[in-house]
Amino acid sequence: MKENKHKWQMLAKLPALLCAAMLALLGSACTTTTIDEFRQGETGIEEGEAVVILGRRQGSNYETRAEFVQCVGERMSRGRDGIYVIPEQEFVDSLFPWFEPRTAPMRSTDLEQLMAQPVVTDRINEYGIRYIVWLDGQTETTNRMGSMSCSIGPYGGGCFGFGSWEDDSSFEARVWDVSSYQNVGTISADATGQSYMPAVVVPIPLLARVEANACSSLANQLKTFVNGD
Repeated sequence: MKENKHKWQMLAKLPALLCAAMLALLGSACTTTTIDEFRQGETGIEEGEAVVILGRRQGSNYETRAEFVQCVGERMSRGRDGIYVIPEQEFVDSLFPWFEPRTAPMRSTDLEQLMAQPVVTDRINEYGIRYIVWLDGQTETTNRMGSMSCSIGPYGGGCFGFGSWEDDSSFEARVWDVSSYQNVGTISADATGQSYMPAVVVPIPLLARVEANACSSLANQLKTFVNGD
């Protein structure tokens, strides 16, 4: 009787033990981030000057997510060397319709023509904007592998299986100097990582935080670039 009880206790613990073994083998999903910078002009920012970060959304097949643009802006404004960043939606609304997706300037040379509009010049001067940063990019999921099955029975339900996939976040930031109407540099961030989903009764996602890492790395590099360090 005691042997049967002990056997059932071990069987009840089996899913948890298998999960622990999977986690020990896999560890945590890791991410590799690469940052490239191409400088084309001198930079620097004075007290009272600001930056606005805008997402490119002219493409037909994708658009830069507003959440990523907001993430980069928030991280650039942190710390002692933080830079004042104008919220994207506030800026776009205040300069309607010049920075809407269909009418926004595509090249830095278009900025000089746009600044010929007194309303645009006055509003940008009110904000104290020194740099306009255009963000372009997205996150893609590829190389999905594995399978998972779930079932429900008289005594409960659960899932069993294993899946994995690769996430790749690629973003590019072009920095326009409002004072000279020039593109002063380009910074790109590429983050890749492998995510896992083992399941023994309960699926346990081990996600690679590629977009969060791309945001943090890109924001830190932009802050250094704009400050002229």
